[in-house]
Amino acid sequence: MKAVFLDRGSFPHHIRIELPLAAKDVVMFDNTSEDQVAQRIQGADIVLTNKVVINAGAIAASNQLKLIQVMATGTNNVDAEACSRKGILVQNVTDYSTISVPEHTFAMLLALRRNLVAYLEDVKAGKWASSEYFCFLDYPIKDLAGSTFVILGGGTLGKKVAAIALAFGMKVVFAERKSASDIRPGYVEFDSALKIADIVSIHCPLTPDTKNLISGNEFDLMKPSTVLLNMSRGGIVDELALKGALENGHIAGAAFDVALQEPMPMNSPLQSLCQRPNFLLTPHVAWASNEAMQTLVDIAMDKIAIFVDKSH
Repeated sequence: MKAVFLDRGSFPHHIRIELPLAAKDVVMFDNTSEDQVAQRIQGADIVLTNKVVINAGAIAASNQLKLIQVMATGTNNVDAEACSRKGILVQNVTDYSTISVPEHTFAMLLALRRNLVAYLEDVKAGKWASSEYFCFLDYPIKDLAGSTFVILGGGTLGKKVAAIALAFGMKVVFAERKSASDIRPGYVEFDSALKIADIVSIHCPLTPDTKNLISGNEFDLMKPSTVLLNMSRGGIVDELALKGALENGHIAGAAFDVALQEPMPMNSPLQSLCQRPNFLLTPHVAWASNEAMQTLVDIAMDKIAIFVDKSH
């Protein structure tokens, strides 16, 4: 069997990737542009992709493709309908970053609420040395304990984040799906949850239902002291609306690990927000602790091995 990894370079080289022995011909590309995909997957039985798009045209042109292993949770970079028409299985990997993403979430939240970046930068600039007192308190510091922490998304990650929030002494609220007619036990109606939130943390997938889930109307519902966290997917939050909300003081701050377009272009609304002290942005690395990446790869290799065994 032949296996092709279209963007092996999206994982550091110290992460071990060992395909089953049945895949005797393995080709790994550092990266692949969209116009190279069709040619590179020709003759492949198994294709691995992290973020490279595999569109309907490339799938239609493939002559013996049987499995696409997405090296991530989201499969929106693969045309599922085209795969279904050709009987190609699409597999993803879930629950590999149940420690990494929640830890990153709280690292970002603590940095925002305690103004860590501003204090660190001032110390580097020598401001402590010139302080009149033993400390300087130029930026407000707020504890997490006692805050109302609203979670959008009640899956594995949302539940893990909730457990950490409770350990910090926060009040946890799970928001019901937007516009839902019935409220599930343990959930609060979407708009009502946003109105009481001190922190809103997003942990749901990007789907047609969640695209621009948070936009102008939702920011209007939030308190001016609210902090918004998005470690999930770009596109769930309307970036232009976010820019307006921060610039107009509708919310107190935001921390994101994702953008609508990745890599994020210089003309992204998020780019200008990076100059603001109340906005933090990391380059889609919440998932990427060494432990989480190796777990992801190991799960993917096990799933490929099971597929190969069933195919023989």
